[in-house]
Amino acid sequence: MPDIVVRELGLCDYLTTWERMRCFTNDRNDLTPDEIWLLQHHPVYTQGQGCSAQPSGHADIPVVHSDRGGQITYHGPGQLVVYVLVDLRRLRSGVKSMVQLLEQTVIDYLAELSISARRIAGAPGVYVRHKKICALGLRVRRGASYHGLSLNVDMDLLPYRSIDPCGYRDLEVTQLKDLGVSIPLEQVQRGLAQRLTSELDKLRQRGRALPAVSDKG
Repeated sequence: MPDIVVRELGLCDYLTTWERMRCFTNDRNDLTPDEIWLLQHHPVYTQGQGCSAQPSGHADIPVVHSDRGGQITYHGPGQLVVYVLVDLRRLRSGVKSMVQLLEQTVIDYLAELSISARRIAGAPGVYVRHKKICALGLRVRRGASYHGLSLNVDMDLLPYRSIDPCGYRDLEVTQLKDLGVSIPLEQVQRGLAQRLTSELDKLRQRGRALPAVSDKG
């Protein structure tokens, strides 16, 4: 398999980046390297497939109905966004397995920062003391994933008050800064990307010896 390409894209417009992901996924073939995109977004609310929820305030922040899984969430500067453009068939993996890998990668990275995090059954993402620190939503097209996760680092959390984050009423959110970890987003970006590429490489090695998996949940 070709090596994983990691791209650091800086502060990006959501719609432009989404279109780039779709084009990349539509144009890729069996030899196209998997890619991880690391970036931040200008303020935007995004809705997942089937989500019609609207923010109750912050009319100055645009709302985009995207094709990812999940409900409504917020992106803004100070939040690390990691888009995972991976050929799941080539990895002999399915979407459930990829979601679990992403969640565990974040949990393990936070443990390096002395933060105890966990999953909550039926609510994809990563939580610290019942507060959500990482949202997650994927789309799979032609056997490949795009979209990914967002990890709150040092951002304005006020726009979250205008929504039910990820569809859960009264769900609180948190970030690294509020948990006593004040490190540059670029450092978080490097650390999380290193751990994620390592986990994907392990999956690539295992996938060579395993039959194809299809889990569509």
